[in-house]
Amino acid sequence: MDEGRTVVLGGTKQRATLGFLLLQANKVVATSQLLNALWGVDDAPVTARKILQNAVYGLRGALTPGRGAGAQAPTARAALLTQPPGYVMRVDPEQVDLHLFHTWVGQGRDRLASGAPEAAAPLLRDALALWRGPALADLVETGVEWPELVAVQNTRLDVLEDYFEAQLACGRHHEVLAELETMVRAEPLRERSCGQLMLALYRCGRQADALTVFSRVRAVLVESLGLEPGQALQRLQQLILTQDPALALDRAREPQAPLTSHRSPAADAISAGTPADTGAAAGGRRPAAGTRGPAPAPGPAAATAERPVGVERRQVGVLCVRHRLAPSLGGTDQEHVDLLAGAALLVREQVERHGGTVTATIGSVCLALFGLDGRRDAPHQAVLAALAIRDVLDVPAQSGADTDRSTVHAAVTMGEVLLRACDRGGPPTVIGAVLDESQALLSGVPASEVRVSDAVRRASEHGIDYLRCADPAGSWQALGLRSLGADEPDSAERSVELDVLRGLMKRTLQRAVPHLVTVLGEAGTGKSRLLTDFGRWAAARPDAPLVLTADVPEDGAASPLLVAGRLLASYCGIRPGADEATAQSALEREVRALYPSEETAHLRLERLRPLVALSGVEAAFGEMCPGEVLDAWREFFQEAAQRRPLVLCVDDLHHATDMALDAVGELAESAGAGPLFVVACAGPELLALRPSWAGGKSRVTTVTLDRPERITNEQLVEFLLLAARSQGSQNVAG
Repeated sequence: MDEGRTVVLGGTKQRATLGFLLLQANKVVATSQLLNALWGVDDAPVTARKILQNAVYGLRGALTPGRGAGAQAPTARAALLTQPPGYVMRVDPEQVDLHLFHTWVGQGRDRLASGAPEAAAPLLRDALALWRGPALADLVETGVEWPELVAVQNTRLDVLEDYFEAQLACGRHHEVLAELETMVRAEPLRERSCGQLMLALYRCGRQADALTVFSRVRAVLVESLGLEPGQALQRLQQLILTQDPALALDRAREPQAPLTSHRSPAADAISAGTPADTGAAAGGRRPAAGTRGPAPAPGPAAATAERPVGVERRQVGVLCVRHRLAPSLGGTDQEHVDLLAGAALLVREQVERHGGTVTATIGSVCLALFGLDGRRDAPHQAVLAALAIRDVLDVPAQSGADTDRSTVHAAVTMGEVLLRACDRGGPPTVIGAVLDESQALLSGVPASEVRVSDAVRRASEHGIDYLRCADPAGSWQALGLRSLGADEPDSAERSVELDVLRGLMKRTLQRAVPHLVTVLGEAGTGKSRLLTDFGRWAAARPDAPLVLTADVPEDGAASPLLVAGRLLASYCGIRPGADEATAQSALEREVRALYPSEETAHLRLERLRPLVALSGVEAAFGEMCPGEVLDAWREFFQEAAQRRPLVLCVDDLHHATDMALDAVGELAESAGAGPLFVVACAGPELLALRPSWAGGKSRVTTVTLDRPERITNEQLVEFLLLAARSQGSQNVAG
């Protein structure tokens, strides 16, 4: 920037020269090294040195201070100097994001190594937030593959794993789960992040998914490299199989206490990863001797120890869970009993993980109390436990028959109970009307849902999203953790795909170059949700573009101009149900505002009127062909983007006709300079219709969404039997 103006650079060689020098800011870069970076060792033309000199000359001109009154002094600006044997870019390190990144990473790793994950996480998060896409993305798109860029990208991945470690140490496994899953899919050979994902899934109550991650990683390592997973990852697998207490989440200390960390075998297991994860990068140094760690999680033993002998009244959260196994599971009576026992163990584990105590188990129904240890967030913890139990035990039917599925039904209430402690240290005797209320609520809970009373909803809505249920009990359905908002860095809604759309839109607006993004995915992969979230984010920006949305119904093929008409109506502010005169008047107003020439405006109006005609698009063509109408529509939006940045969001594009596909596909490619961003969601049918869709074009990007993996009935059987038999072995040994 120069006095508020964006400094425009020249061609690719000039930008590449600046990028390579900034990667090594304030260091002398030899001319030969620059020539190799720009052309390669053997591909430099005879005039390479002359081209480099011209690029340097142009950069110096761009870096020359402005001549305005407010121009900065030369000493405060970047300067490109000639210094044998090459050049050096003198710049204030604080003005280079890469320098700030390394500085904040160093501070964050120091906090993490000293046992202060709460202090480390914000520093690492802020360092990662400096990344708004691949480093020097415009050069990467031209084919630049410098080792320096690869090293920077690997450092970012190392730091991302440090951030995950800090978040896991703070108990924020739910918040980083989606990011971890995305990273492991993208980098399946990084064992450290794979171990972090396994631990996060385990703490979320998804033990079977955690073991599936290990199996998938092992398969990739064996097939790709002929190697078994490292000892650290194998040890973590064994800890999960045996449900080792070392994996349990350590509870936070009192707010006034020093920020420290307690290293456990689980943390040690996931600290070792790829060869790059060494020293401070792994954040694996133990606190000094004598350092106090966080207080242990208040499990049932701790709750019993704090409970006074005798009778007392307590305000508690009550969780009732009923798990029904698929009829096809458990071929014999013994196997069915083992499966029920395994499911009960999983329920107990999740209850205790969230600070509760299972007081009774009858068949497939478990009763648990939260708040026996005096915790004030008992209702919130009870709901979290219910959601975790549902995630691990609720399995869709593989055959498609809804009757053959394993389901979870959960109800959470709160109220006062009378406790009578057990002399032998077992679960207390509990009496109270709230227990009856919980049982009554459970009887009406549909499969796969968690229902809560209104009192629980009020006590926990700060952290849980709810939906009001239309039932006589006035209950609420718990949907999941409350999202933090689209602009919050730790938002649960935030995904890599959403970040891709955001970054591409920002680039489109900054460079005023049109771009088309196609989001491909099968039904159920979240295409429409992604499009909605992106549209809301774009419209909420301070410099918000005009966001227009349209969807193509399944019968969209009946009209070749349906999607174009919907977008045009949205631009003109024509509401559904508007009369013919109002629609045509709104169109004329917007057309004349864009085209001052009376002749041009008249021609555009004649061709655009069929798109908003209420009598039917085809009936209003007259002597025009649909192609002429679409040409006018495309030119209209290109002109509109010159006046105000535009974002067009189209859902279910695969339902559109060939003519409509041509219009959308060519919109960004044929447009001149202008901030026009198009996002189209479609199913795989689009590629069947157009195998070359968006292929080989410079202004298009394709994002593919994968269907989320779910545990199968077979995996559930294997895991429940393993849990039951493991518990039986422990009982025999005891």
